[in-house]
Amino acid sequence: MSDTGNGETADGSTASTAKGETAGGARGAGETVDLRALRAELGVDRVLEELDESLVGLLPVKSRVRDIASLLLVDRMRRSVGLVTARPNLHMCFAGPPGTGKTTVASRMAEILHSLGYLPTNRLVVASREDLVGQYVGHTAPKTKEVLKRAMGGVLFIDEAYSLHRPENERDYGPEAIEILLQVMEEERERLVVVLAGYEDRMDAFFSLNPGLRSRIAHHLEFRDFSVAELVEIGERMLAEQGYELSPEAGPTFQEYIERRRAQPHFANARSVRNAIERARLRQATRLVESGGTFGREELRLIVPADLLASRVFAGRGPESGPSCTETA
Repeated sequence: MSDTGNGETADGSTASTAKGETAGGARGAGETVDLRALRAELGVDRVLEELDESLVGLLPVKSRVRDIASLLLVDRMRRSVGLVTARPNLHMCFAGPPGTGKTTVASRMAEILHSLGYLPTNRLVVASREDLVGQYVGHTAPKTKEVLKRAMGGVLFIDEAYSLHRPENERDYGPEAIEILLQVMEEERERLVVVLAGYEDRMDAFFSLNPGLRSRIAHHLEFRDFSVAELVEIGERMLAEQGYELSPEAGPTFQEYIERRRAQPHFANARSVRNAIERARLRQATRLVESGGTFGREELRLIVPADLLASRVFAGRGPESGPSCTETA
């Protein structure tokens, strides 16, 4: 990976050129770049494949991530042949419901930006209002600066970013954190990428109240709710990772659970599915311990319908629903 230096474009913006090359590209004239070899050298394809394998669905998001990676690859090739290249604005907004993989995508994006030489590290720091905003005068600036210091060189992911601005509270210190963020997002673009995340409608309102932030966000990725089929696949993957499996009879029951749970309040996509699986494991353990006896691998691995039907989600389904269990997600 070649070192880079900074130059100035005609409009005064920062441009990057490979070390030892002239800004006009004369030294690189006539040279070629093997894209396949470059992709292999940088390992970008591996990261994109991991993104595809680790996340179910989200095709528009994955497509947008590939678009950004393609832009940065071409940018890298332009530099290698001596062409002037302005460093792109890489700050992003991930808008959508909870549990749709926003943090995972941010982590993969950190790896891509690092492998392509746009960030010194692949570090991802996740923060929320509590990490950035203080409760009294003089408390916010040190907290915000400490988070920024930890994230410097990588990606700072701010979840529920709209919570930084509470206009209904005259004594709120969130605007102070926002002002510090604005300054750092502009001055440290070569060492930090900020990803603001949250519900789509609330993010739109947040940007309308903070136009300075909107102008610094170049890439808006929209995350959507998973379908029932995608949620079932996500659940099956989670079970497999922990050495469990749905019995043939439990498959339809799990799908019905997802359909019912999606229609209830506070559903959080993959997050709610993970909670459901944890409860199913608890019920399976209780069922086995209370039944006594000897168990083999199969019995210890299988989640059966009874482990799901005990959920309060099935309340009123019929006598086979069994005892209720508190459901919070």
